[in-house]
Amino acid sequence: MRVTSRDKFESIIESSDLVSRDLSWMKFNDRVLDQSKKKSRCIFEKLKFLAITASNLDEFFMIRVGSLYNYLDYDKERVDYSGLREEPFKMKLMLECQEFHKRQQEHFLKELLPKMSEDGFILSNVRNLESEEQEYIKSYFNKAVYPMLTPMVFDGYRTFPILMNKLLIFGVVTLAPGDKKENRKLSFVQIPANIPRFFEIEREDMVVYIPIEEVIRENIVSLFRNVNIESINLFRITRNGDFTLEESEDMDANFLEEVKRKLNERKTGRVVRIEIEEGYSRWMVSLLKERWNIGDDSIFKVERASMLDFTGLWQVIGNRRFKDKLPQIPAPVPPLSYPEEGSEDIFQVLKERDILLHHPYNNIDPILELIEKAVDDPNVMAIKMTIYRLAKESRITKALLRAAENGKHVSVLFEVKARFDEENNIREAKKLQKAGCFVIYGISNLKTHTKLLLIVKKDEDRVMRFVHLGSGNYNEDTARLYTDIGLLTTNETLANDVSEFFNVITGHSMPSTYQNLITAPRDMRNQLVEFIEQEAYNARAGLPSGIFIKVNSLEDSEIIYALYRASQSGVPVKLIIRGICCLRPRRIGLSENIEVLSLVGDFLEHSRIYHFHNNGQTRTYAGSADMMVRSFDKRLESLFRIQDPFLEKQLMNIISFNLKDNVNAYIMQEDGNYLPKVPKEGEEEFNVHKEFFNLNADSIKQVKLID
Repeated sequence: MRVTSRDKFESIIESSDLVSRDLSWMKFNDRVLDQSKKKSRCIFEKLKFLAITASNLDEFFMIRVGSLYNYLDYDKERVDYSGLREEPFKMKLMLECQEFHKRQQEHFLKELLPKMSEDGFILSNVRNLESEEQEYIKSYFNKAVYPMLTPMVFDGYRTFPILMNKLLIFGVVTLAPGDKKENRKLSFVQIPANIPRFFEIEREDMVVYIPIEEVIRENIVSLFRNVNIESINLFRITRNGDFTLEESEDMDANFLEEVKRKLNERKTGRVVRIEIEEGYSRWMVSLLKERWNIGDDSIFKVERASMLDFTGLWQVIGNRRFKDKLPQIPAPVPPLSYPEEGSEDIFQVLKERDILLHHPYNNIDPILELIEKAVDDPNVMAIKMTIYRLAKESRITKALLRAAENGKHVSVLFEVKARFDEENNIREAKKLQKAGCFVIYGISNLKTHTKLLLIVKKDEDRVMRFVHLGSGNYNEDTARLYTDIGLLTTNETLANDVSEFFNVITGHSMPSTYQNLITAPRDMRNQLVEFIEQEAYNARAGLPSGIFIKVNSLEDSEIIYALYRASQSGVPVKLIIRGICCLRPRRIGLSENIEVLSLVGDFLEHSRIYHFHNNGQTRTYAGSADMMVRSFDKRLESLFRIQDPFLEKQLMNIISFNLKDNVNAYIMQEDGNYLPKVPKEGEEEFNVHKEFFNLNADSIKQVKLID
């Protein structure tokens, strides 16, 4: 029996103790696509999840595939966790991407497109419209679209034009009358990003969406007068957007300019993918492949009946006419530790007790309220915080500007390397700097991903510190959609730790130790490995043990092998990993005691919780860090310990509910695939994204993770 290269690749992958990060990510995007296939969802939800898979894949190609090409283009060696070297791994990865692309297209064409009319809308080309509507379209093209279009010809006299990342582009092959085929020319027409993706026609009982490319295709002859058009080819390119700001002795002096330069490079980075309509000119594609040095496996074909770039579907989903057809998110409930939310002065409440927030079930208002009250309180002397991502119209920026105007000391670390939010963060940071805030534009060779807020306030005869630590961003918009943990406290031990950490971030300080804070890049990996090894020691000694962790991603090999050793020592390990998981669960002799679940549903699971049983002397942490190399070595991160017994029970209950979920959960298999977890016979559905709205304090007090 003949063994193919593909069989050989699969054998190497299967024999590895680790799962490839990138192949694991592809499985995650498959789980997102699966949300679009659920019969319980309306078509607008299905379109939403399909659009999410498309934007996810765009970023994946820009960053992860872009990174892979950095190795290939510059002859750098890399061995993936799968065991494959650069070129074989690229072949395997592109195969997975092609198969996923086919599943996306098939789902859209067979399941979504035929059912749109049932919900009051259709996609149409121009020729299927009524004559009056066609005239309306022609007028729209002439007045609003035609002036925006610029044909750019490539021939022996003109350089190859810069084609922009992620825009729809027409490649038009033309021939002058009487010329031979070898004299044909190729022109490009880019569709500007500021033209709506669809032209909308509202009929009495239907909204008709005409893709902008169909409007242009119908009228493109007006851009190419007195020449013969041989072919019109719609395509879209994705460019390498991966860049790493390397540590440099002179980085600080020109740091912002370096970031801006790198942002511009994204526009001209090497092409890593072409999406193109079927029926394309082979001559044109051959030219593009040679120009951009890519192979057939980077060409993704789309049927004419389908559409390029599913992210455009957000225009349909956001139409106010269909607002009532989308399920509404229940109103947030008060935190169990702050049932009187909003009725009392939050400064006074925090003097008496800590508050644990679980977003989006609890809203972000207590944090905003604390900052806004601090701004106008004459006894507040200083506000310090780290910012990774903000809402576009951020209440926090406005509050900090007022604080500076009121003469308070305001220190803000803006992470200008927050991917795809760099420009917004630079803009917001400059506003604060002009207002007199002390602004730090990140730390050159590290990303500041930790989420911290410190407010210093005079209170009668003493100074008090009010602290917020969280797993999520200070972003009012995403706080309604992401599950995150936040702690509001005046605990002196944590306040000291946070003060010390700010001194590290804003100055030149190396604290000897933290009491209830674990930080990266200093000692987070070592501390977590130590906790894991303690559980292994307890298990070998016949003592109760258990590890329960909920994070976005698990990729760090040192942590993975520590968990393998714990499993082999008899420790029950239960992991809730939304996205990438490079650990293989349930492998005989390696990880038989490890279970891995992934939850993908209405909310994006973003909270990080670490719970170690420790022979009943539990250790429970929450914070900003995933278990990834970048989190431990390349980011400023923090995990904070929850010691209040009731608040700790709340975190344990979050883990307990996640393990119980049988609606949003997927069970990871030893081979890296995932199977949906469904209710057993006679078992009711348990959906954490609904159940967390119905909690009560008494049920929390009873929670146990180990009997």
